[in-house]
Amino acid sequence: MEFDFSEDQKQLKDQARRFLEAKSSPKAVRVILEGPEPYDKALWKGLAEMGFMGTAIPEEFGGLGATYLELCVIAEELGRAVAPVPFSSSIFVAAELLMAAGTQAQKETYLPKLASGELIGCLALSEGVGNATPKTIQVQASSGKITGTKLPVLDGLAADFAVVAARTSAGTDAHGISLFIVDLKGAGVSRSDVETIDPTRKQASVTFNGAAGEPLGAAGEGWHILQKVLDRAAVLTAFEQLGGADRALEMARDYALDRMAFGRPIGSFQAVKHMLADMYVSATLARSNCYYGAWALSTDAAELGEAAATSRVCATQAYQHCAKNNIQVHGGMGFTWEFDCHLYYRRSNLLALSLGSLSVWEDKLIDRLRAKNAA
Repeated sequence: MEFDFSEDQKQLKDQARRFLEAKSSPKAVRVILEGPEPYDKALWKGLAEMGFMGTAIPEEFGGLGATYLELCVIAEELGRAVAPVPFSSSIFVAAELLMAAGTQAQKETYLPKLASGELIGCLALSEGVGNATPKTIQVQASSGKITGTKLPVLDGLAADFAVVAARTSAGTDAHGISLFIVDLKGAGVSRSDVETIDPTRKQASVTFNGAAGEPLGAAGEGWHILQKVLDRAAVLTAFEQLGGADRALEMARDYALDRMAFGRPIGSFQAVKHMLADMYVSATLARSNCYYGAWALSTDAAELGEAAATSRVCATQAYQHCAKNNIQVHGGMGFTWEFDCHLYYRRSNLLALSLGSLSVWEDKLIDRLRAKNAA
């Protein structure tokens, strides 16, 4: 398989990079890191004006009607800039869930506002420590009322509504889980901040006490719908991770070329060369697998499941590896607040746990390859 982005898509990537370099500088990211705001509202407005939120949303619902490939290159640049905005929660997940399972009326209500940035959506899935499974979903839905607590909810403080996975029948199997749209500013909903490693993408504990829930998709099909959408979101998030990994590698390389020791750049020392080479190999492998995922996503290929898991696993490993070793190349200075290395280390760890941890996607990859070989 030969795959590459088109010249127009590469130009879009360059445009997104220039915009984010101007609007999401490390200084701007630190304002959110150190302040009370859940996201950068000025940056969010700018992204909306650029049309980035509506990239893959159909024109009939207020979007640009472009392909997922355009969204992939935007995701990569958002990752490179460690943009402090709820883009992935709102667009990679909430918008995709609405497009996958929403009624015509729901699409007409929510998608134009997601595309314009007027509304922010998120996914409320986890209910405590560990990965979410059908067995761990204990939030209840009865007669359209949601009761229980979701924790942590990524971008839960920034979002206007959440797609909530709730149990609608007794038992612990996947067939008893349904999805609901819940207004996070409505009655019966309370939110509180949860301290995490990356305050630039704040997480929340969200408690529902008889909150009104609007069904999304067929009853009992929630887990099945989620798995399909999370595969698509995994590819897009992998590109976000790839952008962060590449930038961490560049930071390490640039520092190794500039930092002098014993009259020579530290990049001339074998130990540093090997560290940088390992980072490069990790990022390049991730890029190759992300391109595989982009191809599968854009063509809705039968291989999408395995491609999503592969890109997610490789991008997670690459970002964490590059972010960690970027600190090591910087030496003692890399551990200081003043240097920007920790911004990428924080984000690499946050994204590693979003959509399910690395072990979840490793297990998915193994299961899907076994099923493919058995077919």
